[in-house]
Amino acid sequence: MTESNELRLLPWSGPDDKPCYLSADESAGYLSRLADSTEEIQLGLGAELLAHSAEVLADKDSDAQELRLLASDLSDALRNAVRVATSRGHRLPRRDQAS
Repeated sequence: MTESNELRLLPWSGPDDKPCYLSADESAGYLSRLADSTEEIQLGLGAELLAHSAEVLADKDSDAQELRLLASDLSDALRNAVRVATSRGHRLPRRDQAS
């Protein structure tokens, strides 16, 4: 849970691809729920892309353009997954705060 003085890293970027943060005392607010939903969608799409990548890589007829597109899409999915993991990691209780 995010403390009232901590910021939540949101699963989308702002202008110039800079990180966006939310300052909220509760996790049930509209933007918090939107961020949770967006994270779920991003992780689901990443899992689907990973399954698709196995098919593309197994196909000996995949050309360089298709492989570059796959690499680009996988890079985007990995960036999203790292952002989600970072955000969720920051919201875990610290050892000195755990009861």
